Amino acid sequence: MKITSIETFLAYAGRCNLLFVKIYTDEGIDGIGEATVEGKEATVESVIREYSRFLLGKNPMQIERIWQSLYVGNFWRGGVIQMSGISGIDQALWDIKGKVLGVPVYELLGGAVRDRIRCYTHLKGNTPEEMAEDAKYLVQRRWKAVKFLSAGPHEDGVIFKKEDIKKVGESIKAVREAVGDDVDIMLDNHGRFTPYEAIKVGKLVEPYKPFFFEEPVPPEDIDSMLKVSRSLIVPIATGERLYSRWEFKDLLYKHAVDIIQPDVCHAGGISEVKRIASMAEAFYIQIAPHNPLGPVSTAACVQVDATTPNFLIQEIALYDRWGAPWVKDFVKEPIVVEDGYIKLPKKPGLGVELNEEQSKSMHIKVKTCQEYIKKMVQ
Repeated sequence: MKITSIETFLAYAGRCNLLFVKIYTDEGIDGIGEATVEGKEATVESVIREYSRFLLGKNPMQIERIWQSLYVGNFWRGGVIQMSGISGIDQALWDIKGKVLGVPVYELLGGAVRDRIRCYTHLKGNTPEEMAEDAKYLVQRRWKAVKFLSAGPHEDGVIFKKEDIKKVGESIKAVREAVGDDVDIMLDNHGRFTPYEAIKVGKLVEPYKPFFFEEPVPPEDIDSMLKVSRSLIVPIATGERLYSRWEFKDLLYKHAVDIIQPDVCHAGGISEVKRIASMAEAFYIQIAPHNPLGPVSTAACVQVDATTPNFLIQEIALYDRWGAPWVKDFVKEPIVVEDGYIKLPKKPGLGVELNEEQSKSMHIKVKTCQEYIKKMVQ
């Protein structure tokens, strides 16, 4: 079996674009992957085109050999652009291998250790009251875990005012009172606090038993993350902006966090996220894969989640709540969340197929947006 061609699909998804990868073989079996990086999809697309020159004629069943060639064999390594290109290719190769052997990818990773995958999604709203109402709505739809943004972009840069920190406490209090004690609540900070601010916020929210506090400080500053972690009883999570096992290594060795969040579209694909999870298991650290992305990314995450003993919970984006209900149609028979869980797929490979016509039709909107941006810049 040989790789004959690689195609990319850049599709409009409302607040962002999604980038899908499709690898074709000479035996008529193809595989899909996702390499979405918010705001950088066209750049990643160019990286995949560059990799395609190496991949043509290669045996797609030799996944590890190809991964090593693309990463270790490359002079310029790492970074979100290159690693996202590798990630999309890696997912597609696993999809091919599963289809050839007639089994879901998780069977090739050692088999499932659970029958379903626990999930969480995101709250909407700008005030504590709005978030509390949205939390009630999601709980009515049988979600049992939700997350809200505790600190977004700020006009004063990294310095937050007292009222900003106070709002975090008011928000989690309102959400907790709205949903009760049986629903897990997470905070995502996007790495925007200083260690002092993060510790102050952590102490403020501790009474409301948050499930975890995500990226309280910049993720590249492991010592600051460790300082925050040692000062709080709230579990600390990070990892969406770390790429490959080499970037996770020191984080794990120092026990700087309780939960890691590698992204299957950014950290090196299914192959690398599985390796990162195995490394974390040795340090008694759990994994909650980052995934505010598209339906192929979700399908790839489920394969890793199913076979990972130290898996905790899976992030899922609900695009219909972001004004883009058509995103689910980018794949045929998308994976469904029921009562806050995903049942293990039984179909070979990733378990989903790309709807090329839908993806191509939404590429027109991508071009329209790009042309509009160019006019604005001019």
